[in-house]
Amino acid sequence: MNSIPTLITWGRIALIPVFVLCFFLPVSWSNEATVIIFLLAAVTDWLDGYLARVLNQTSKFGAFLDPVADKLMVGVALVLIVQANPSPWIAVAAAIIIGREIAVSSLREWMAEIGERASVAVSAVGKIKTTVQMLSILMLLYHEPFKAFSAYETGVVLLYLAAFLTLWSMALYLKAAWPSFRDS
Repeated sequence: MNSIPTLITWGRIALIPVFVLCFFLPVSWSNEATVIIFLLAAVTDWLDGYLARVLNQTSKFGAFLDPVADKLMVGVALVLIVQANPSPWIAVAAAIIIGREIAVSSLREWMAEIGERASVAVSAVGKIKTTVQMLSILMLLYHEPFKAFSAYETGVVLLYLAAFLTLWSMALYLKAAWPSFRDS
């Protein structure tokens, strides 16, 4: 439980209150700070998995904790984005993404209990969804225009693309799990 990858994952969870505090700081650089913290969390998500494989420090606990840390950070970021941009358009996309994360996590847990976890492994669509989702959150957290580039508008478009990919990947997971549903 005290492997380097697991400690990195715990560090990602510990960043969440710092992330929230920076988001609400009444200073001109708060959006940059939240972007840096979220980017650090995204990089450490990749890093802990890489180190677990390279250092041969994989564990069942680490495999459990890593997606929990990811979902906590993404969920908190989306809630903060909705709070800062209270529109139904942002709220619906955020609700789709958060709802899918809960549903797929529950599905994976149930499939693991019946010995079918491999049938709902992370797909290529899920990885693309995660990348688009992270980019959209970074853009929406930054929020400020950069010369002629609108980070906010680009973030909204990417958030909707992430919501679409979220539904698509969830449909693929449900399709893979369907035979187990039928048999139960």
